Amino acid sequence: MLRTALTPRFLGLLALALVVGAVFVQLGRWQLGVAEGSARQDAVEAARAQAPVALTDVLRPHTAFPGELSARPVTLSGHYLSDGQLLVPDRRLEGRAGSWVITPFVVDGTGATLPVLRGFVTDPAQAGTPPTGDLALAGGIAPPESPATTATGPGEIGSVDTSVLANTWDGDLYNAFLFLAEESPATGEQLAKVPTPLPPTGLSWRNAAYAVQWWVFAAFGLWLWWRMVREESRRGGGADLVAAGDNGAREHS
Repeated sequence: MLRTALTPRFLGLLALALVVGAVFVQLGRWQLGVAEGSARQDAVEAARAQAPVALTDVLRPHTAFPGELSARPVTLSGHYLSDGQLLVPDRRLEGRAGSWVITPFVVDGTGATLPVLRGFVTDPAQAGTPPTGDLALAGGIAPPESPATTATGPGEIGSVDTSVLANTWDGDLYNAFLFLAEESPATGEQLAKVPTPLPPTGLSWRNAAYAVQWWVFAAFGLWLWWRMVREESRRGGGADLVAAGDNGAREHS
């Protein structure tokens, strides 16, 4: 079989199958990208279609964060605490390196503190002090981040980890944080807002099935080449046996 596979004819067919297979693999990868893009677009549209809800209607202090609330638009009222603001270093926004500004916000109705991501700064001095007085906030709610192992300096925290914040800020704490989108009344200089990240989007299964289909076509081309080699090898082996039988008959005659 190997001798048959190494003939010029089948080497040429193998090269053709590999080229066509490579094209099919790339088409499958492209279709998989389309599947991911379609799923993300669906998630964006679904997030935009959600009506904001009052934070106090969907989440209580100290309770576990429900997964279905991730990226959900919420509204709340209350006031910032003048002390306790922290920076989360090593963050990026639109290609720029900088820090997140996390400020404690006391929520009306519960008196518990919610970490609010007020914005992004490239220089810690830009963080300033939080606005004073009663405010109404709107933004996307998110679960706390995982603990960070990177070293931080004074006034910094490695991640928005509520287990660390609970030992840093006094009083009850929400097991979540807010990506601030709007603040009313908007007083003083506003920081660059960080968009609420979307939850995991998965795939558009229809487009993912198309990707698998292209990869199956690539595998089928190689299987077809192997099948042709095997059949040709069997026919060649049968011809050799017939020829050997004819030669033996001549020798005995």
